[in-house]
Amino acid sequence: MDGSLKSGRVLLTPNLQERTENNMKKVSFVIPCYRSEATLSSVVEEIQEKMKSLDRYEYDIFLVNDCSPDRTLDVIRRLCRENDNIYGIDFARNFGQHSALMAGLRHSDGDYVVCLDDDGQTPASEVDRLLESLEEGHDAVYAEYEHKQHSAFRNFGSRINERMLRTMLGKPKELYISSYFAVKRFVVEDMVKYENSYPYVIGLVLRATRNISNVKVDHRERKSGVSGYNLGKLLGLWFNGFTAFSVKPLRIATAIGGFSAVMGFLYGIYTVIKRFINPDVPMGFSALMASLVFFGGMIMLMLGLIGEYIGRVYISLNNSPQYVIREKINFNG
Repeated sequence: MDGSLKSGRVLLTPNLQERTENNMKKVSFVIPCYRSEATLSSVVEEIQEKMKSLDRYEYDIFLVNDCSPDRTLDVIRRLCRENDNIYGIDFARNFGQHSALMAGLRHSDGDYVVCLDDDGQTPASEVDRLLESLEEGHDAVYAEYEHKQHSAFRNFGSRINERMLRTMLGKPKELYISSYFAVKRFVVEDMVKYENSYPYVIGLVLRATRNISNVKVDHRERKSGVSGYNLGKLLGLWFNGFTAFSVKPLRIATAIGGFSAVMGFLYGIYTVIKRFINPDVPMGFSALMASLVFFGGMIMLMLGLIGEYIGRVYISLNNSPQYVIREKINFNG
């Protein structure tokens, strides 16, 4: 693989120029890998079979092992040995799906970059639909599933994520977001400029462009294993999304604080008036305690939210990495 290494990225300008002269485009597939030793090979084989029929494209595949505890890395090594256009990246520890995507994006050089899952639920055989949408002029395209085969827990998480994206990041209501998407090179170039410690790929795409479309594809049942997202990871992902790309939580906290202050002031006036009208009315200890607990809770919530923002700024100032690569496989220099 030609290229030089600069700031963690592989630069392949000569290849890009050659493809431009030959009027041929290249597709780079980026696949985050975690607990996928039983499914990864079939996903790669499906990509290879599909790309044989799309002979107008060159392609390569970047497999990013997110410190998977099973034998996923062994599968990646084997695939890299058997294929010159497959490259492996091994993380030193688990950094999460979005960090794995960022690593793959930084090392890719395709005119189009397609990101998909390693479990076979996102159909690589329908990648032509995503590529056609990019060819029609869209900057990014997300696969839309008519019938999702996720568990009820994951579907609930997706609905919460959808609401968060619309409220915090201004995602259009009609746009469907999934883990199977394709973007053009200029979008990737803008995304990889983000070097803070908490990447959120959806936010990066929305930051780069709003010329985004959906195409309908099938969604398969999981053949093996379980989702790597538990409740804690989903909560962390949501929190990362709205603190990394939006100050709306702070504005909401300010609005709630202002509303609570007004309500407390009005309640105080009501108490004084009631005392003047009927001096025999005892002052309510329970009402006082309820008010203290409510306002105290609101203050702690807002302080915690502000602390989260400050903590992320502190971590970013300390240059905490998005990921640490232990090994690169098949990169040849």
